[in-house]
Amino acid sequence: MTRYVITPNETPSLAIHGDDARFPLRRVFCVGRNYSEHAREMGHDPDREPPFFFMKPADAVVPAEGVIAYPPLTADLHHEVELVVAIGKGGVDIAPEDALAHIWGYGLGIDLTRRDLQAQAKKASRPWEWAKAFDESAPCTALQPVSAVGHPVSGRIWLKVNGEQRQVGDLADQIWSVIEVISHASKSVALKAGDLIFTGTPAGVGALQPGDVVTAGIDGLAELSFTLGQG
Repeated sequence: MTRYVITPNETPSLAIHGDDARFPLRRVFCVGRNYSEHAREMGHDPDREPPFFFMKPADAVVPAEGVIAYPPLTADLHHEVELVVAIGKGGVDIAPEDALAHIWGYGLGIDLTRRDLQAQAKKASRPWEWAKAFDESAPCTALQPVSAVGHPVSGRIWLKVNGEQRQVGDLADQIWSVIEVISHASKSVALKAGDLIFTGTPAGVGALQPGDVVTAGIDGLAELSFTLGQG
């Protein structure tokens, strides 16, 4: 038995819909600018860019319910609603036609972003971690296994703040499909069981304030609701 000099932290995990078992988390990959209109609203040409990735720590994933803390060091916290893919079988250099076999299930998540810190990092040609990888920056619903929901390739994805529509799109509008994202990522790193992939957000991202109520959904898959805590 391995002996540690400090007590290891608990393995981060997500609930599974309708089951008391949990899905253990390893890595969290996020796809940037995977919807054309969102890429344009961020000032980029989606027709010229291959998919790119950034990461969040596994313990940034929290249940998308109750109160989510407003993070420090920002005055411009943004919401980004996303389809989340849970990897159940690892692989390297996965062919697109084989990618579906590596998926355990799906969920609905929010990529919270300290946009002012991201802008500062971009201007200084520095990494984005402080903008993306902070505590509670990845609220996510319970996961639905493929056996329950299949593989969603289309369907409305939306987000409201205090009942006001902010984001709405369709999964079919993704520049890079889920199978292409998995294939592309696995050419650079070894995907393993327990990995999550946040697959990008449609247009309409915007700022959140303490006390805001965020609701979101993907038709036929999941809905969420949480309140943003006081800063």
